Amino acid sequence: MASGDEDDPIIEEIDVYLSKSLADKLYLLQYPVRPGTMTYDDVNHLSAKIKPKQQRLELEMAINTMSPNYCRSKGEQIALNVDGTSFDETNTYSAKMMDKQTFSSMQATTNTSRYAAAVFRKGELHITPLTGILQMRPSFSYLDKADSKTREREAANEGGDSSQDEAEEEAKAITVRFARPESEQARQRRIQSYEFLQKKQAEEPWIHLQYHGAKDSRSDHERQYLFCQSVDASQNSELVKTPKEYLAMLMPPLAEEKIAKPVGPSNVLSMAQLRTLPLGDQVKTLMKNVKVMPFANLMGLLASGTDQTSVLRCIQQVALLVQGNWVVKSDVLYPKNTCSAHSGVAAEVLCRGRDFVMWRFTQERSVMRKEIASIIKIPPEDVKEFLEHVATPRVNRGWEFLLPTDVDFIKKHPDVAHRQNMLWLGIQSKLEKVFNFSKEDFMPKNSPQPEPVHVSGVQRLKIAQERAQENQASLQRDLDARHPGSSIPVKQEPIGDREEELMDTSSSIPNGSVNGYPSATSPCLDHANGGSPFNRLTPELQDFVTKTFQKHVVLTLNELKRLFNLHLASMPAGQNVFSSISDHMLQDAVLLCQCKQIMVPFPAQSKAALDERKVFGLWETGDNFDKHRRLLYDLFTKSYRVRRNVIQAKLAQEFGEVSKAEVDRLLHDCCISNAGYWYLKGTLQS
Repeated sequence: MASGDEDDPIIEEIDVYLSKSLADKLYLLQYPVRPGTMTYDDVNHLSAKIKPKQQRLELEMAINTMSPNYCRSKGEQIALNVDGTSFDETNTYSAKMMDKQTFSSMQATTNTSRYAAAVFRKGELHITPLTGILQMRPSFSYLDKADSKTREREAANEGGDSSQDEAEEEAKAITVRFARPESEQARQRRIQSYEFLQKKQAEEPWIHLQYHGAKDSRSDHERQYLFCQSVDASQNSELVKTPKEYLAMLMPPLAEEKIAKPVGPSNVLSMAQLRTLPLGDQVKTLMKNVKVMPFANLMGLLASGTDQTSVLRCIQQVALLVQGNWVVKSDVLYPKNTCSAHSGVAAEVLCRGRDFVMWRFTQERSVMRKEIASIIKIPPEDVKEFLEHVATPRVNRGWEFLLPTDVDFIKKHPDVAHRQNMLWLGIQSKLEKVFNFSKEDFMPKNSPQPEPVHVSGVQRLKIAQERAQENQASLQRDLDARHPGSSIPVKQEPIGDREEELMDTSSSIPNGSVNGYPSATSPCLDHANGGSPFNRLTPELQDFVTKTFQKHVVLTLNELKRLFNLHLASMPAGQNVFSSISDHMLQDAVLLCQCKQIMVPFPAQSKAALDERKVFGLWETGDNFDKHRRLLYDLFTKSYRVRRNVIQAKLAQEFGEVSKAEVDRLLHDCCISNAGYWYLKGTLQS
């Protein structure tokens, strides 16, 4: 230490004093639009006013109209636009010329605890903490006043003498209406609006000040307060510290960091604190911060030895699978009763829009921002935020998904991939209704079609067709034997000349998979080389169809497929007993479960899809109510909507007196009502 002191000797010691006389009213003013050599010290300051709470300051300074750099015609034109031709005390420019300008402040920083003003005198350094640092910039509020004057003149010209006519009108009765109570969601949007902030700022009154120049005697008097009034060390103890206290201020002990531990990480994650949380909260916190992540990376961030099955269970609660990677759910990012920080849009609308963006990435690697915005009708700032979460912009390619497709995860966990695919199909059906689109709208016109599965030889094809026809004939005989005397027409569909189409639960993409799950055109599914759907009807499928129709009684094929997808999605991971269920297999299962198709004559102008036109009803349950349902089905084969009195009359004609309770039960089980008519469930188009 001695040798170090000799190499760097102390030249001078300076006493430092802390002055507090002006600590709550000392501001540093900066003029960023003017060089430091051109000060405003010699400019005539006309007025000054301040709002202390907001730290807003306004200064009015005179303009030298006699300067050769001043354009007199421009100054007169500006004054004319602002004040008009009238002479009034409220005029901004009383001289009919722009002879002054206003400077408004803007906070350079909100935290001034590290800034102070210092004065050095007689070997002593006196410092005073700053209350604020303000940047003074020219204000152009006079342009707003000119615009309002123009609008007032235009309104006066259009209105004419209408005010005199209105004064002569007789008094009229008015209706008083009371506004509904404001919801919490509407209140939050209002508080975050620009109009509300402007109103809050305007509520604080201006305090008018008197300006004194730098050389004024009052300024000299106030400048003395920059010096500490008491140089006694006992009264200026803030800067008198022992070496240990000084070191403790520079390097506070670690114990201080343990005073307040956050419940969970916020923007910057502490892995040590993160691992103290339950596993579900760890996964949710990570996904909420990262937005999109491969499963392998997630396992790497969690503690070693964490059970992979438990993580899979947790991740599916807070994220969805997109191209083999996990993307945080929209309702996790935008909880209920919140709104957008950019536009104030409600969380429900944001979730629908972001779900659409994620669904598009399950179909393609890249999307176009304009196409997204035109469909979801959300402000561009929010659309950009959605895309930035999961994608990156590419030149001439729009926004490309952030991560490559995780094929390894899809191969390792096919049950999870299949379950997530079912969830996406449910989301897709909801989005199609909300945004009024179909997935075919996004199919590229020149997209390469999957190569068909080639069958070697015509003979094998004929054998497969004959086998299908034999199975269909035997099945039909079995159904006729079970239901003799049926009077309801049942739709017959040819089997031999059709290729079995998979149920519309996926969309084809170039790699032959949908969100990582094999599609119908994938080479691993050989539907053309023989085999009949009836041979693959499992007891589990028939059990699902039986229970579903016992609950709903009447269903369209479209609604049945939706319920089936939800059933698949609700099954635990690894316990999926269904595979490659086609539309025809589902219909065959319905016909085997005591149900029949009802041929409803939809009107010519109906826009119902093909799956919505296929209506099935529970035919036989073994109780006395079966005959009532069959008669009702017969009525709906003649008209797609029926009046209640027609149904009652038909029931009375066939079965005698039928109670109102029985009619109500029949209609409640099978129909819905609209505008005085009754429709079979699922046949009423919104």
